[in-house]
Amino acid sequence: MVRKSLQEELSATAYPGRGILLGRSADGKKAVIGYFIMGRSENSRNRIFEADGKGLKTKAFDESKMVDPSLIIYNPVLVLGDTQIVTNGDQTDTIYTFMQQGKTFEDALRTRTFEPDAPNFTPRISGILDSKTGAYKLSVLKSDAGDETSAQRFFYEYAQPKAGEGHFIHTYMGDGSPLPSFEGEPQAVCIPDDIDEFTRVVWESLNEENKVSLFTRFIDLETGEEESRICNKNQ
Repeated sequence: MVRKSLQEELSATAYPGRGILLGRSADGKKAVIGYFIMGRSENSRNRIFEADGKGLKTKAFDESKMVDPSLIIYNPVLVLGDTQIVTNGDQTDTIYTFMQQGKTFEDALRTRTFEPDAPNFTPRISGILDSKTGAYKLSVLKSDAGDETSAQRFFYEYAQPKAGEGHFIHTYMGDGSPLPSFEGEPQAVCIPDDIDEFTRVVWESLNEENKVSLFTRFIDLETGEEESRICNKNQ
């Protein structure tokens, strides 16, 4: 697969929805995590990211305007030992619980399916990353072309990530009604070696009207030291 620039891939559509990017920095020394959310409705746009220990949670920016929290308030990031878990929904908790019991990422996600938000049936996208080795996995759970009776589960494993390369998955291929679900394999993208540059490129490449929040994290593979950044459109 041809490795694309972050800017090119992120700006290719005005509405990729929610996105996960896992990879390794250009200098090969750090594991990289990126997660963003976007929104079209007032309810979806009324959110911010907030650090929660080593993890991350979504919360309402203006509690008085929150209508239905069921699919928009969740833990996007949880950390279990050396495993960083990042997803676009409450399956973060499912993965955490299963892995805590000695089961696998795949075991957890085989108990889940796409979101029940007809007619979109938004894909559940998930990833885990080993903060010691930098190895990572990604998954997409989606309907079969909008057929709610047919769930499809895709798993991708990157055991030996290349320096300067990441893989990107997102929920939608663009705007529409219903929203078209993600298609194909995770896209290979170029990753810089500086967290602030990475954060800036991702944030500035997302559609200005639709972007809501961004979380990034670089983890030193030798020391385990973490650096994280949060960008919220609502301040």
